[in-house]
Amino acid sequence: MNNQQQNQNLQDSSQMAAKESHGGHEMLDVHEAVSGVVGTLEHYLLYQNHIQDPELKTMLQQHKTYLSQTYNTIVETLQTGKEPAVKTQTYNMAQGNDVVYGMQPSQPKTPAQSVNELNDQSISSFMMGHLKTCASAFTMTALEATNPVLRRVFADSIPHVIEMAYEVFQYQNKNQYYQVPQLKQQDMQNYMNSFAPIQNPMAH
Repeated sequence: MNNQQQNQNLQDSSQMAAKESHGGHEMLDVHEAVSGVVGTLEHYLLYQNHIQDPELKTMLQQHKTYLSQTYNTIVETLQTGKEPAVKTQTYNMAQGNDVVYGMQPSQPKTPAQSVNELNDQSISSFMMGHLKTCASAFTMTALEATNPVLRRVFADSIPHVIEMAYEVFQYQNKNQYYQVPQLKQQDMQNYMNSFAPIQNPMAH
């Protein structure tokens, strides 16, 4: 088989309709990422009636609104390959950036044995797990997506999913659901000083 015959089997993306400019590997990654969003939204439906704290309930509702719009934007871009009608939105978390350090004694945790035992600590932990999954799947998809618009939609969404997850972390931390221990001061200092900057990095 000569080069001309081989090249007949190859097609440049510039020759393809936008909605056809997707690769097979990309389709699998996108399917996994979008399924993760669907799972998150469906689980959020299950959680909302079990939340006691109005603050957490409001947070969950804001996440649902953002993720629902992100889902629509991704689906439209996937099906058309073109710029979506609603671009990637910005998510602004309500929590602050202050972290409480240190450990307080607490009762050992065991898995709930009934739905009635689920509480805000459990639910906020579930929310964090879903958002970590979405952030990871969006990142993996953006790294190898062939359609440039779809790649950009995923890449632009990642920081906002991270923002939601960090908001959950802040909520958990201030309620002592997620405690943050530290190393001894000398150990912390040793770790912080274990690397040095490259001298004149432009020379490399």
